[in-house]
Amino acid sequence: MTQEEMLQILKQELVPALGCTEPVAIAYAAAKARAVLGAIPDRAKILVSRNILKNAMGVGIPGTKMVGLEMAAALGIIGGNSDAILEVLDGVTPEQIRQAEEFAKAGVEVIQKDTLKKLYIEVLLSTADDHASVIIEDSHTNITKITHGEQDIYDRSSCGEIEESECDKSGLSVDGIYQMITEIPVEKLYFLDDAIRMNWSISQEGLTKQYGLGVGKNIYDSIRAENKADDMQNYIVATAAAAADVRMSGGTKAVMTICGSGNQGITATLPVIAAVLSLKADEEMLYRSLALSCLITIHVKQFIGKLSPLCGCGMGSSIGVGCALTYLQGGGLSQIRSAINNMIADVSGIICDGAKAGCALKIATVISSAYQCSLLALRDLGAGELDGIVRADVENSIRNLGELGNRGMADTDRVILDMMVCR
Repeated sequence: MTQEEMLQILKQELVPALGCTEPVAIAYAAAKARAVLGAIPDRAKILVSRNILKNAMGVGIPGTKMVGLEMAAALGIIGGNSDAILEVLDGVTPEQIRQAEEFAKAGVEVIQKDTLKKLYIEVLLSTADDHASVIIEDSHTNITKITHGEQDIYDRSSCGEIEESECDKSGLSVDGIYQMITEIPVEKLYFLDDAIRMNWSISQEGLTKQYGLGVGKNIYDSIRAENKADDMQNYIVATAAAAADVRMSGGTKAVMTICGSGNQGITATLPVIAAVLSLKADEEMLYRSLALSCLITIHVKQFIGKLSPLCGCGMGSSIGVGCALTYLQGGGLSQIRSAINNMIADVSGIICDGAKAGCALKIATVISSAYQCSLLALRDLGAGELDGIVRADVENSIRNLGELGNRGMADTDRVILDMMVCR
């Protein structure tokens, strides 16, 4: 795979979003259906896959004190701007939030769709004499069908002239990614400035104000109270956890997502930015290490899938961070391979039980693990053939991780969702 192809993949996977991407995708579909209908509906029916239901149940909706799919859909209908895509809820007013709360209680019905797709959202809006619908499948912004009344306005399956827009990631490899980030002219990575600015801003918000469990803020306050300015491990943990605290509690700052997830975006970027500051590394190392973290995340996630029984931050972004921390501290390709195997030996099996305030706890755990695994790798210590699902060839280790998530934990999502719904 060429440098330009990998660069295109990186640019495609980095997308800004306001709020958790599952409820925001519902709001996006609802806003689009509302625009097609041309009126505020009397009723809204939302059909979603099990994974969407799980990830949207308990997370805060930006700018509100509410959670859940009903509020996400209602706010998209009442105040959403579908042209803004995953920033669909940016700019909603207090009055629109009030109206959406009323509509969510009286006019929105959520149903679990019987589908094998992990990511499926269908929004059906109706008035007394009209109706419209929008379907999103496979990725958070991939609209596959729009109807108004009895007419199909857009049906991807019947649009032969529309080419698949997503880049082919099958050619990615750890070796290829390392070669790319070490050889590419650094100025080609300057587009990462948007991710740096956006994600650092939400991190600073969480470090200075109490949101959710305050995981990041409390770790950061402990560092300052004990005058441990050189505690890089806890500093990088705090920066990412703080951003998750804000995001999962309904904060109104956008983040740069990766692989369709804001938490994975902040996990892949913020520890790297914080480590660069702690190590006083130069600007070039910032861009190259960020690109490494993000591309490794994308590579691992293509085996696990966008939505999975496994925690995407633990099984994707934190592995990218472990590689970046190794590279930042002088590690080469061999040490990066060891960092990946160490992470797979350590954190594989952490479940995803939906998006919620507690995600900050898991993010703190896996970033701490990434730091420790990178230290071992820098000493040429790496998990090997006798360590469970790890293999000597790091690509086979990554494939095994994907198998664990997709085949080995096939029933996990249903069990988790049953537990969540029953409460």
